[in-house]
Amino acid sequence: QVQLVESGGGLVQAGGSLKLSCVASGSIFRFDAMGWYRQAPGKRRELVARITSGDSTNIADSVKGRFTISRDTAKNTMYLQMNSLKPEDTAVYYCNAAIYTSMAPYRKDDYWGQGTQVTVSS
Repeated sequence: QVQLVESGGGLVQAGGSLKLSCVASGSIFRFDAMGWYRQAPGKRRELVARITSGDSTNIADSVKGRFTISRDTAKNTMYLQMNSLKPEDTAVYYCNAAIYTSMAPYRKDDYWGQGTQVTVSS
């Protein structure tokens, strides 16, 4: 019964900034990894940034140097700070959380939020 709720999207001019938040219904300690994905019209959903329970991060090349992922366990919240936004960043951004089983048969369970729209004007 994991629930993830995104917020912080909106309309911004190119070069501007937005900060997205993803609030989980419970402690995020349960998640082995959390991440932000996005999907633009006509394109497949893609990973933007990921953070693991061990605080290892992975940032997509397309946003590296501009986006930062972080989390606050006390608030059960993950963030995506987006700076120097470009029109190609326009997409619906989704919060994801993943749990991996500890023993065989190994399995990944994914949970998704409903998404928040980010629109960057030229």
